[in-house]
Amino acid sequence: MDEKELKIAQQASEIFMRYGIKSVNMDDMARHLGISKKTLYQHFKDKEDLLTKAVSCFNEREDCAISKIVKEKLNAIDESLEIMKWVLSILQTVNPAVDYDLKKYHPEIHKLMSEHRERLVCDGMILNLKRGQKEGLYRKDFNPELIAKLYMSRMDCMFDQNLFPFTSWTLSNIYTQAFIYHIRGVASLKGLEYLREKMKLKS
Repeated sequence: MDEKELKIAQQASEIFMRYGIKSVNMDDMARHLGISKKTLYQHFKDKEDLLTKAVSCFNEREDCAISKIVKEKLNAIDESLEIMKWVLSILQTVNPAVDYDLKKYHPEIHKLMSEHRERLVCDGMILNLKRGQKEGLYRKDFNPELIAKLYMSRMDCMFDQNLFPFTSWTLSNIYTQAFIYHIRGVASLKGLEYLREKMKLKS
């Protein structure tokens, strides 16, 4: 993508996340971006093309954010907490309908996004769990690969309206509770003490 196309795709990803995908057509997108529809079509042949590149931009943004946190060389719990903060900053602006729209109307794009996230989150989670075990912050009596997959499956349920109706739950609340459930489950006594101090949790 050239510089102009990249900028539009980056802004489009934020608009899709905020308003959903099905509800935003190319006319809406041009208006939100403050450009003409002609200009939009000069860079993207249709909505599918724009969405594909917008998702690619979001994936790259996610990669950079996680990579930056990992490079800080924090202990396993602090790294997890920093990633949690970043994810929450994203979820606060995400329309819950986005995942449903992708699955139903753009399955191939949804598949690519899911595969990317699985590689990023699952691989990163395994490394975090193994390091936490070495640091004594996590228990040693679990399989990191298995726990990482269980964590991923729990994250996939966040958008299930049958389990968590959007009228009753926010994505931020679901994610926070799932994260605390996960981290307390893998933490050693030393890790729990450290976690309570960091998050001011009651025993």
